[in-house]
Amino acid sequence: MPQLPHRRRGFVTLLAALLTLTTMLFAAPAPAAPAPPAPAPAAPGETGWWNPTARPAPDSQINVTGEPFRGTDAQGKVRGFVDAHDHIMANEAFGGRLICGKSFSEAGVADALKDCPEHYPDGSLAIFDFITKGGDGKHDPVGWPTFKDWPAHDSLTHQQNYYAWIERAWRGGQRVLVNDLVTNGVICSVYFFKDRSCDEMTSIRLQAQKTYELQAYIDTMYGGPGKGWFRIVTDSAQARAVVEQGKLAVVLGVETSEPFGCKQVLDVAQCSKADIDRGLDELYGLGVRSMFLCHKFDNALCGVRFDEGALGTAINVGQFLSTGTFWKTEKCAGPQHDNPIGLAPAPGAQQQLPAGVTVPAYAGDAQCNSRGLTDLGEYAVRGLMKRKMMLEVDHMSVKAAGRSFDILESESYPGVISSHSWMDLDWIERVYKLGGFVAQYMNSAEAFSAEAERTDALRDKYGVGYGYGTDMNGVGGWPGPRGANTPDPVRYPFRSQDGGSLIDRQTTGSRTWDIDTDGAAHYGLVPDWLESIRQVGGQGVLDDLFRGAESYLTTWGASERHDASVNLAAGRPATASSTEWWNPFVSFAPGRAVDGDTGTRWASEWSDDQWLQVDLGATALVGRVTLDWERAYGRAYRIEVSTDGSSWQSVWSTTTGHGGLDTARFTGVPARYVRVHGVQRGTQWGYSLHELGVFSG
Repeated sequence: MPQLPHRRRGFVTLLAALLTLTTMLFAAPAPAAPAPPAPAPAAPGETGWWNPTARPAPDSQINVTGEPFRGTDAQGKVRGFVDAHDHIMANEAFGGRLICGKSFSEAGVADALKDCPEHYPDGSLAIFDFITKGGDGKHDPVGWPTFKDWPAHDSLTHQQNYYAWIERAWRGGQRVLVNDLVTNGVICSVYFFKDRSCDEMTSIRLQAQKTYELQAYIDTMYGGPGKGWFRIVTDSAQARAVVEQGKLAVVLGVETSEPFGCKQVLDVAQCSKADIDRGLDELYGLGVRSMFLCHKFDNALCGVRFDEGALGTAINVGQFLSTGTFWKTEKCAGPQHDNPIGLAPAPGAQQQLPAGVTVPAYAGDAQCNSRGLTDLGEYAVRGLMKRKMMLEVDHMSVKAAGRSFDILESESYPGVISSHSWMDLDWIERVYKLGGFVAQYMNSAEAFSAEAERTDALRDKYGVGYGYGTDMNGVGGWPGPRGANTPDPVRYPFRSQDGGSLIDRQTTGSRTWDIDTDGAAHYGLVPDWLESIRQVGGQGVLDDLFRGAESYLTTWGASERHDASVNLAAGRPATASSTEWWNPFVSFAPGRAVDGDTGTRWASEWSDDQWLQVDLGATALVGRVTLDWERAYGRAYRIEVSTDGSSWQSVWSTTTGHGGLDTARFTGVPARYVRVHGVQRGTQWGYSLHELGVFSG
């Protein structure tokens, strides 16, 4: 961090420990500053249902002509792009003064797009800019109408989601937008410029309210309730109807560090199951349909995926100041791993630690967070499933994400989303197998195209589309300028993906932006960024992205229709080859594995060839078996079925079991008896199951 004048240095170092964590939301590099844009004329006006009759004047231009496409394709599938991760109302988060400017204002664009008061007259007190961008933090605070220094691709503290810019993205072909309600109470608490409570749930409620107010604001321009293009939806059928009308379906999500007050202090949870139920019910009532359970700091629900470099060190300091513990690591159980923990010094952050406390060193061969999904976290995952909500697995440690996948797979629940490239990429197929959805962070055209190509075969295999997560207002950094002399420039005006709209350079006030010379400065440049991907990655990438809205809505709809099948083994008679007996006060009898209580278990004697079987009472179609192992698990075992209890058929087997919650799937077969036959133990002990589940499919 650059040396600052003495009068500011203490202030900045006080904030650095926790404020820098937001700059690492996506570890996006900070590209070079953009060149001055070439002026471009505004797009000509036109009439039609898509243009309001009462737009405020003055206001931003849209610079798109042509009717937005409506309806479905020849196969009856909706068309359009999906942004699976955006933060329209982040200016209301972190105490209300970290992100400057508003997405809309009844007082007009001049009020909406103005800087925070403390940034005047020259940005000298733009403390967060010191940390996120470097230099002296100075900038021209004037927004409307000149926009000399912001919004910009590397200006992380200024509004990028003005409503008219979102309107331009919609006109350019976007049909689904996930608005993640976001905040961090710790950052808020240490940031001096704030004007409201730091309570995370209070902020979430306010942001939800403001999103509904934005919908009403746009409706007014079009003649009344329900008539605008910005439509908040609460189920997939409603979303499909909105898209088929040619409008933008807006889904509410939540990304916060301590949902429902579920922080931890010295490894002690500060919430209960009742808090989780109340919180989920409240969020559902607000219209929220997807959420993250942890973000940046370990909490009472799950461990997080680490950050790297000096900023990772700073976030680890923030973790300690928030929870009383640093991140803890262990060797990974499989090929997946968390990001390497930042080991580079972060002096400004480390100075905030109490005397004698230092950031620990970490072994190079221990790259996984030892904190996975807690019991409360499992309760929250199942609570989301119960309410047909979707789980965001980005930011979870691989240990937490792995257990979450186990739970989802055991119930065949498709509602899993990776929305912005913060999940181990080796798990993309696991998401697709469940029926989930994957989107990539808004990287440069080159990086986005390369990653899209790497995963193209998987999308073809599962017949799914692709998405992007812009994370605008998420303090992550966005694609910089490719340069006026790039060999594959965006040539204005260009046609939208559907061919029905003509898109020119975007103008707001007296400033006109060009994606090649300015980079992705604000949300209105999403169509331009997509065109740059077409130029770099080819039409095939855009085709996959244009199928994104359909794939997202397919995942959502399948989650809503999910019906957890009846556990045919529940309470049924069970027998076993042996039962461990060493404690006269505790029973490990076979029936303990089918009693519906995960606190009990069956355990065998300590030898390899052991089995547990259950009598379903009548012949039924069986196609899925779940095994919730205790620490004594089976490395090699098979699932056998029988209609008479004497002739057995092996329907599934493995030699690479790793414990935890296993799910065996196979073509459905008639069976009255189901047996788990252990071949090789995974530990020195026998085999031990908390619960055995048997399902039709």
